[in-house]
Amino acid sequence: MSKKLQPLLNCSKNLYKKIFKMSGEKAEGVSPKEKEEQESAAEDTASGTSDMSIESLRKYLSEKLGISDKDKDEEKTVKVLDAVTLDGVVDYINKNKCKNIVTMAGAGISTSAGIPDFRSPGSGLYHNLQKYNLPHPQAIFELSFFHENPKPFFALAKELYPGSFKPTICHYFIKLLIEKGVLLRHYSQNIDTLERVAGIPDDKIVEAHGTFYTGHCIKCRKEYTLEWMKERIFKDEVPECVEEDCKGVVKPDIVFFGEQLPFKFYNLIEHDFENCDLLIILGSSLAVQPFASLVERVPDTCPRLLINREKVGHRSGIMAMLGLGGGLDFDGKNNTRDVAWLGDCDEGCQLFADKLGWGEELKKLRAAEIEKIETLNKASKSVKSSM
Repeated sequence: MSKKLQPLLNCSKNLYKKIFKMSGEKAEGVSPKEKEEQESAAEDTASGTSDMSIESLRKYLSEKLGISDKDKDEEKTVKVLDAVTLDGVVDYINKNKCKNIVTMAGAGISTSAGIPDFRSPGSGLYHNLQKYNLPHPQAIFELSFFHENPKPFFALAKELYPGSFKPTICHYFIKLLIEKGVLLRHYSQNIDTLERVAGIPDDKIVEAHGTFYTGHCIKCRKEYTLEWMKERIFKDEVPECVEEDCKGVVKPDIVFFGEQLPFKFYNLIEHDFENCDLLIILGSSLAVQPFASLVERVPDTCPRLLINREKVGHRSGIMAMLGLGGGLDFDGKNNTRDVAWLGDCDEGCQLFADKLGWGEELKKLRAAEIEKIETLNKASKSVKSSM
């Protein structure tokens, strides 16, 4: 018996009992005596008295829990990419004429714009929130704390407010996919609105964790614009509803812990991920659910490319040991579809574009768009100074 499996079997007695209980409740035509014998066998196995192999345990859990609906040997025969590399993904795009690419992005695509990510040691947003005297870092995005004391959130919002930053190479790579007619949808965890600044249209973007683009009164639900909120936040005020007899706090439409994700997210994910022919994950830790689980929704024949500073979202723990479950499988011996390119997101997107023959086009697109943004910003400042 595998030494790796022994600790699992030694501590799985209760798990087996629960599994048999769950499956037994739904089983038809099983006599009480047969059920008792099955439970006894399960207990023996869990106690390590049975010579159960990793493979038999894998198959058993697959059948009982419905974790996998495919035979493992069949999985071995599925070859998605000729080479499990960035070049392999490029070849796949060129051969298959992808038309339904889905991109998923996290804070890593905005760090080069000057916006900190959340979890990087030393520089991440959570690491630098001590000055707000929070009970714990995540409290700044908790609705209960916001109701009690909204000032720390708006102080942070002033530092991160949209309009102070310019989109990155990553943002314009996503826009280039739209111009090439190959992007089905872009799913973003970011609240910085840089996708909108880059010109990604509303029908192509799903802001899974909400956005600063609009806000609502937490009492009467009256809607307010980004500019209306910005004017008050930059005066160090807590935005208050202007409706008579309301005076509720106006909260930007970003998703706090404990809040439901936007309707648009749930309305589109089934269609988008079932039809996805290439999944590209950019700058995300894949640590927050349900966003992280989206990688498991694409077809088994869909390649998944991660461009990030480190490998994330991969199978781990018991499921990895048994070869079960979802997640990315970069290091699996049978992997033919999951590719990790590790490094700076802008560098990765530019290299990807270069290999696709789009490199110069991407550089020119960003240069032209940044020039437009700077021209608009100058015009806006000129109008304000003349008032």
